[in-house]
Amino acid sequence: MAKLIFEGKSYDINEGVLKELLRENHLDSKIVGGSVGKTLVDLFHTVEKDEVIDLFTMEDPKSAGLYRHTMSHVMAQAIKRLYKDAKFAIGPTIENGFYYDIDVDVPLNEEELKKIETEMKQIIKENLSLEKITMSSDEAIKYFESQNQPYKVEIIKDIGDSSVTLYKQGEFVDLCRGPHLPSTGMVKNFKLLNVAGAYWRGDEKNKMLQRIYGTAFYKKEDLEGYLKMLEEAEKRDHRKLGPQLDLFSIHSDVAPGMVFFHPKGTTIRRELEKYWREEHKKANYVEVVTPMVMNEALWRQSGHWDHYRENMYFTEKENQMYAIKPMNCPGHIMIYKSQTKSYKDLPLRMCELGTVHRYERSGVVHGLFRTRAFTQDDAHIFCTQEQIEDEIKGVISLVDKTYKLFGFPYKVELSTRPENSMGSDEIWEISTNALKNALDHVGLEYQINEGDGAFYGPKIDFHVRDSIGRTWQCATIQLDFLMPERFEISYVGPDNLEHRPVMIHRVIYGSIERFIGILIEHYAGAFPAWIAPIQVMLLPISDKHLKYSRNVLRMLDENGIRVEIDDKPRKISYKIREAQLQKIPYMLVIGDKEVENESVAVRLRSGKDLGDLKVDEFISRISEEIKSRSQNSIYGE
Repeated sequence: MAKLIFEGKSYDINEGVLKELLRENHLDSKIVGGSVGKTLVDLFHTVEKDEVIDLFTMEDPKSAGLYRHTMSHVMAQAIKRLYKDAKFAIGPTIENGFYYDIDVDVPLNEEELKKIETEMKQIIKENLSLEKITMSSDEAIKYFESQNQPYKVEIIKDIGDSSVTLYKQGEFVDLCRGPHLPSTGMVKNFKLLNVAGAYWRGDEKNKMLQRIYGTAFYKKEDLEGYLKMLEEAEKRDHRKLGPQLDLFSIHSDVAPGMVFFHPKGTTIRRELEKYWREEHKKANYVEVVTPMVMNEALWRQSGHWDHYRENMYFTEKENQMYAIKPMNCPGHIMIYKSQTKSYKDLPLRMCELGTVHRYERSGVVHGLFRTRAFTQDDAHIFCTQEQIEDEIKGVISLVDKTYKLFGFPYKVELSTRPENSMGSDEIWEISTNALKNALDHVGLEYQINEGDGAFYGPKIDFHVRDSIGRTWQCATIQLDFLMPERFEISYVGPDNLEHRPVMIHRVIYGSIERFIGILIEHYAGAFPAWIAPIQVMLLPISDKHLKYSRNVLRMLDENGIRVEIDDKPRKISYKIREAQLQKIPYMLVIGDKEVENESVAVRLRSGKDLGDLKVDEFISRISEEIKSRSQNSIYGE
């Protein structure tokens, strides 16, 4: 028999439609769906033998998958009412929302979105019941051909199943697997966000469709909070702040998807690298540098030629094919193989700030977040099976220290063996338990993602939360048994026999470029002093204060403080405003009083005036702030 679970109680049930089984068992009428493992199901789901279904109401966060999917259909129905000739492609849910790709002649601008929203509200008011229909593929193709919906026809043909499911609400019918809510009137809090272009099937050779993004929440306050977050995120967009603060630029005409770091952006990058090197040296890593271009034979052996070739760049010289490296791991293996290794040499922790190149379609390239060239703070640990747990704990400690430095809370996910994986059950059990034990021993809470590991081993992912509540996947730790096997690397054990080491792949920042983008948005460009490109701006009130100001500049510079002077002939109020726009942590105003007292008037970028301070005292305080890499100003802001 199958089983239903609701509010801690279990109900044995027969096979059948979930909606009818709930009625038979007199279960709560507020139930809107359930989950079978990771898969969400709706009330139209046909329960099969031995299934276990966890039921939930609209109050449960899992219900978002149902009501956002339903809202995408409500939006499509509204569009069909307004634009009779509209043709629909796909309309899935995404994190915090949904979208639909539509082929329609009318440019869907902000004004059109308002019309669509008005019609959506009408459909919600009509409270239309949803109905799930199973139809043979041939019948479905004929139906959608009659409705002039060529994209649906193409999808059905590609699926290749004998039958498909459709969902009907009022006059609107759509090809869909579900799941959905029972009716259109159950979610009232939604907002259409924007329109973007999207090639059909992501192929630039196909027609450009219009993709409408929307969001929906069960509670009005949750929607309002999310919209405020989006508004704040727009102000923090690194693609705007980066050029405004003169940190970087992107020139798609000469290097699409690649970043040009300006002096200020390079300063941030070098500070990140400096911290990284310090911490890796403390953790007994050895830093290496591997070639950017290597022979195709290496990439065939690693498996990248077969599985990653479309994302790689190639060049041919002297009748030899070479690839620009998309990953650093094969290079590290070549270093490992260059000398015979003993068990006494392990663990060997090898790290590199290695720049890699990966081809990404132009439609997915996105500022610093998705680039075609980026630098990974890569490391590979070669160790014995017995050393796995201690090595994982060491990496976790480094991740924790780094994220605390930037004020990032984080959550952890452990992904286990997928269906199509390599290696024995014994190896997978040993490695998965090693990751679990390491997480347990350091006291980290974690979520298990069953079957979501890499095909070559389980992994741990770290998701950081920024200052406005968004999460970003950054650090990852992956166990790998495949690469050591492919390259036949070994070490000599205490028994004088050769053994296969385990390889641990890990990054802390991930991509340096992406991490800088995250930091720009996390801090809204107002970096802590230790990482700020300019830490202090000197602001002489007039030309007669320039001589003393330059003496102060020399003193600050000699103490390793990044300082500039605004000696332009303009009012002090303009100088202060300009320094605030550049988000410089400290402004030192210098006038007659400061020259006479050999002091500086300290102002923060927030606008707070801290009054006069002797130059030596200011240098002492800011030097301590920089040295400690403090998140906050020495003055509490």
